[in-house]
Amino acid sequence: MSSFETGTSMLGVEARDGIARVTFNNPAKRNALSLEMRAALPKALRALQDDPEVRVVVITGAGSEAFVSGADISEFGQQRTSPEARAAYDRSGADAGRAWLALEKPIVAMIRGFCIGGGLLTALQADIRIASDDARFGVPAARLGLGYGFGGVDALAQVVGASWAAEILFSARRLSAGEALAIGLVNRVVPGESLEGEVYELARAIRDNAPLTVAACKAALREWRRDPEKRDLARVAAQVEACFRSEDYREGQRAFAEKRRPRFSGR
Repeated sequence: MSSFETGTSMLGVEARDGIARVTFNNPAKRNALSLEMRAALPKALRALQDDPEVRVVVITGAGSEAFVSGADISEFGQQRTSPEARAAYDRSGADAGRAWLALEKPIVAMIRGFCIGGGLLTALQADIRIASDDARFGVPAARLGLGYGFGGVDALAQVVGASWAAEILFSARRLSAGEALAIGLVNRVVPGESLEGEVYELARAIRDNAPLTVAACKAALREWRRDPEKRDLARVAAQVEACFRSEDYREGQRAFAEKRRPRFSGR
């Protein structure tokens, strides 16, 4: 196993056998997303992007109570009151957002307990979300009186649609894991004791598939979420063509003919 230096004990990053794990580690506050965590994220995510051994990234929270219970409200007085402080806070969030967007590897969110506010926005950065049956979801902004930017509203509406985004944002209520599954906020809900096993079974399946194909599919899904006039379809087409020109494409055909599992190299 290899560990990545993040500069804070509140964010753990390690990798083993091609699967990286990013852990939000603030259990005393149910993994509330502190400014320290947010500041550490871009460097950590860039390191994962640059590591050729990492094929899948799992994100989760420490302990059993929460994925991420939201932003650290104790910092709001200092960080989100004056216009200057809010601007700095928003820049930190934008830096983290760009780092998530630059991570071209598949991301799976492993969610147990509270996934609230900034925690829900973090989970929405994942391509796939798997939750335990005790997970709870919500955006409490309307109960706190803070303004909720377009980026967060857009990310939520892209996944659940405008009507459900409106109910989640306007009511500020918490949704059960079953409700989250019904509206497409998560891919599946499993018993708590099965969560890690199911997440890692999926992560291993993704890891063992052709990396160039997975990357091309992720790129296409990202362009699909953009406005049609802003889509870079030429980039996606180039990645698709690279798959057909790869050694992995030939290995896939050989493995099929020989009735064995393929051994993909990402080349």
